[in-house]
Amino acid sequence: MKFATLPGATADGRLALVSRDLRFALDAAPIAATLIDALERWDDVARPLQARYDDLDAGRAADAFPFDPAACWAPLPRSPQWCDGSAFLNHGRLMERAFDTPPIPDFDTIPVMYQGAGDDFLGPTQDVPLPDEADGIDFEGEFGVVLGGVPMGVPAARAVDHVRLIVQINDWSLRAFGPREMKTGFGFLQAKPSTSFAPVAVTPDELGAHWRDGRVRLRLHIEWNGQWFGHPSGGEMNFSFADLIAHAARTRRLSAGTVIGSGTVSNASRSAGAACIAERRVIEIIDEGQAKTAFMRFGDRVRMVARDDDGAQPFGAIDQRVVRAVASPVDEEAQ
Repeated sequence: MKFATLPGATADGRLALVSRDLRFALDAAPIAATLIDALERWDDVARPLQARYDDLDAGRAADAFPFDPAACWAPLPRSPQWCDGSAFLNHGRLMERAFDTPPIPDFDTIPVMYQGAGDDFLGPTQDVPLPDEADGIDFEGEFGVVLGGVPMGVPAARAVDHVRLIVQINDWSLRAFGPREMKTGFGFLQAKPSTSFAPVAVTPDELGAHWRDGRVRLRLHIEWNGQWFGHPSGGEMNFSFADLIAHAARTRRLSAGTVIGSGTVSNASRSAGAACIAERRVIEIIDEGQAKTAFMRFGDRVRMVARDDDGAQPFGAIDQRVVRAVASPVDEEAQ
């Protein structure tokens, strides 16, 4: 199945089923009003949702309507928990150089993960308001999974049984804050503004052979201001999503609707480009002695889309512009 969230009466929007070719949609009500509702009652609603989806995809749904990705919110506009890993060791090692932090001794054997803000996810075409270009505005292309309830201590061998949906992510970063926050030992806070999502979340079966061994085996194509930036493959994850889920659930339960991110997609081959500016800058330092690529400026656009071998785009595209955040009345009074 494929799902999207359209504007609704509450902050969770209204749930829609989306046809496999992304041309048509269908309201999921009365089966499930929102995606978080569906995830919390998955065993009860999965079968009737599948029947509605099959009708939609076969052209049998009389109440279907054209699907407009630009109208979508994030598939989950807010989540009980958002945890992001660093499952691509190539990226992690490059970021050690970017942040000037010492190597983590067990980095190759224990996943690195931080807990981000799940209360305000951005939709695929929504402008991204940020306070200052000097903060080092960067994009980070990722894949992620949305979970059902996960028991504490679940082993990696059974962790993927709890994956309900797969998503495509842009985990925005403000690089100027990263080095200090990393060195405090408390992790990211100001360095991580709201995260963006492609319009469509898909069940694992929709990816076929491109979902294997707990990895999304698709290339993530990235353009910055209309220029190619990279097309790294998600198949090079050193830690699988099974590993990341087991790590997150080692000492606690995970609620239905928890989102686990892969971290920035990164390949060892330089020909694949990069999925974030910071990685390109570190490579420039290694190869040329200094970073030449600047971070984003207000008005810049980034487009991310995962494609399979036939050119299909299972999640749709993230296509966003960075803009200056409008000062709140409180901010203006303080000035």
